[in-house]
Amino acid sequence: METKEEKVTEKEHECNCEGKDKKTCECHDKSKKHDKHHDEIKKLKKELEDKDKQITELNEKIKYNQAELINYRKRKEEEVANRLKYANQDLISELILILDNFERAIRLDDNNLTDELSKFLKGFKMMYASFDDVLKKYGLTEIEAEHKEYDPNTMEALMTDSDKDFKDGEVLEVLLKGYRLKDRVIRPASVRVNKLDEENDNKDNNDNKEGEDINE
Repeated sequence: METKEEKVTEKEHECNCEGKDKKTCECHDKSKKHDKHHDEIKKLKKELEDKDKQITELNEKIKYNQAELINYRKRKEEEVANRLKYANQDLISELILILDNFERAIRLDDNNLTDELSKFLKGFKMMYASFDDVLKKYGLTEIEAEHKEYDPNTMEALMTDSDKDFKDGEVLEVLLKGYRLKDRVIRPASVRVNKLDEENDNKDNNDNKEGEDINE
């Protein structure tokens, strides 16, 4: 015979969630409960990983944009510095033509101090010296070319000649002076370059060797 206490205990363990279809509720199925929590945790981890990935990508984009901005500023600063550095280039290039005319006039002088032309050109020489000093003050320098090795970066060969007394590729004469503005070539020097004939040069060397053999 059941006691009242046993009946109450049995009643407490009865499922209050049981529906009309007599199916057992989820609260009594521990495996389903565990799977549900596991899926939720897995889903949260996945969302967290996705968020971390997005944060990493955004940080990379920010770093990239910052680097691009720094490079852009540097390029702009260099452009502005170059513009200021060579701001007078066009003007000085025009003034060089006047300097050329002064030099042509001065070359007419025969250095005869009693000559009228020499007396007249004396004033030109003074003006030329003052004019040249002003251009040098603003960074203009002449390209040294005469008897130097030909350099296509600073010189332009208008003529060639063959002179055995000078090295092959040596500048024999400056036809028109070249100039730099600070570190930029604004006009290359027009020059006449020595170009030795290799065949004749070899022949001369052979003749010299034969002469040495005979003397021996």
